[in-house]
Amino acid sequence: MDITQIAGEVAAFFQSDGVAIATTFCTILRIVAPLLALLILWRCARPLLTFQPEPETWAWLVMPDGNQLPITHWESIIGRSKGSDIVVDFPTVSRAHAVLTRYDDGSWSLSDIGARGAVSVNGEQIAVAAIEYGDVVSLGGVEMKLVPVTQEEVEEQTYSRTSPKHQSSPGLTLLLLTIFQVLAACQLWMQVAPEYAQTVLVSFLSLIALQWVLLLTLRLLHRSGYEVETLAFFLCTIGFSVIASDSPGSLYKQLFTLIAGIFVYLIISFSMRNLSRAKKFRYVAAVCGLGLLAVNLAFGKEIYGAKNWIMIGSMSFQPSELVKLCFIYVGASTLDRVVTKRNLITFIIYSAAICGCLALMNDFGAALIFFVTFLVIAFLRSGSFATVSLACAATGLAGVMAVRFSPHVLSRFSTWGHAWEYALSGGYQQTRAMMCIASGGLLGLGAGKGWLKHVAASDTDLVFAFVGEEWGLIIALAMVAAIVILAFFVVRSSKAGRSSFYTIAACAAVAVLLMQTILNVFGTMDLLPLTGVTFPFVSNGGSSMICSWGLIAFIKAADTRQNASFAVKAARVEEAPLYE
Repeated sequence: MDITQIAGEVAAFFQSDGVAIATTFCTILRIVAPLLALLILWRCARPLLTFQPEPETWAWLVMPDGNQLPITHWESIIGRSKGSDIVVDFPTVSRAHAVLTRYDDGSWSLSDIGARGAVSVNGEQIAVAAIEYGDVVSLGGVEMKLVPVTQEEVEEQTYSRTSPKHQSSPGLTLLLLTIFQVLAACQLWMQVAPEYAQTVLVSFLSLIALQWVLLLTLRLLHRSGYEVETLAFFLCTIGFSVIASDSPGSLYKQLFTLIAGIFVYLIISFSMRNLSRAKKFRYVAAVCGLGLLAVNLAFGKEIYGAKNWIMIGSMSFQPSELVKLCFIYVGASTLDRVVTKRNLITFIIYSAAICGCLALMNDFGAALIFFVTFLVIAFLRSGSFATVSLACAATGLAGVMAVRFSPHVLSRFSTWGHAWEYALSGGYQQTRAMMCIASGGLLGLGAGKGWLKHVAASDTDLVFAFVGEEWGLIIALAMVAAIVILAFFVVRSSKAGRSSFYTIAACAAVAVLLMQTILNVFGTMDLLPLTGVTFPFVSNGGSSMICSWGLIAFIKAADTRQNASFAVKAARVEEAPLYE
């Protein structure tokens, strides 16, 4: 007798003779699962939300009066404005006068960004020039000297900098998550059809193995922060539970895309360890993004009114999910490029092309996500509310035209806010979803015992309601809280970000996650139109899973805690950060 038969026969036993045992276990799990979920969430949130963002000092600018100004970012605007990274309060210095840039190899350059006063190095006027320690920089006639940090200062920063291992034990948090996963797997194993019993067990055991292997891999690389990844695995666990209940035959596919997503996470993280390499890859990403959408336009298949699927045999994927990663790569930029209008205009044109392609596919949910991400990037790059307002006005006009001329979009808006009036037609999914959330209460009916699985798109567009019915409102809200925690973490980390590339990419990535969560949850509740947007990590879909893990790589790159980010080289006392 093989393991498949054993797993199937045991599952059949719990569905017949062992019903009392299964019912008791379900009752216990309904109480224990929310407590474990909240504990896992708290252990991840506490270090992410309480650490003090500590800027690193990479060099000093010594003023004529001997005052030393710290350089705490790899790209710093020097100017008279209080919003500048390095404030030089002299009337001859422009509000934003020049950009001082540090590179991965420890070298520096100075860029004139069109200020009214000349920029010179050692008495020679420059537009862009490499500079070395000891060089005299002049901005509008104000001279200052670039001076390195001392070895003693490097050691003091290294020892005093916040380290995740001093805030929490990732192993203990992951152990709690493992217990949660084992309990969920056992509950679902008792509920699924006998032929899927082995699939459920193998999928959950593989998920547990993956998270521990990734933790050990990062520890071998001297990384000590694992809270962001733990939150991602927590959401993946909920997603696996949804799929095991709704369509257990899809579990292996989701497991395969989870593995692919982790590889994408590692590849993107590694690519950002060298900013010069990352900036070059930006151009490849731009071409790939437009190329994927062009292929989609030419060969895409229309499903539920949107032509956003590519079919290869029995396999299908959504190119727009992968384009999100390309879009962020293109949008993230170093400060010497951020402040040039030509570079911003090029990005606006690229964004318009992306959103135009999505509009032609009738994928307006994805177009809205890209637009919000564009607004975040545009504001971080320009700091101009006027630019953002103009973009909003233009997009509002385009949205009105889309609603006017697209029947697919018009049908979505016709039932918005009136789902109960169209309960047997356009509002069927949302009304059933809201009833299932209500029937689930705080603790849920139990994994695998929901009714919403009989409604179309229950494990994708309506997944928030699916979790609410089977796992309860507490765990459904815990899913949302996990995304919100990541958002607050990025905002806190961005204050001390090494490079604007990391900061912009992380803010854009978390904007995508937040927007998807808002559209998915509020669409289910009829507070927004149902746009067919997935819930990150949870909804059934391989493209979404791969994209979500890629976004995590951008978020981790902005983690300023000591040795927390794989995208940033490990800090060691014997190797001064100046030269790593």
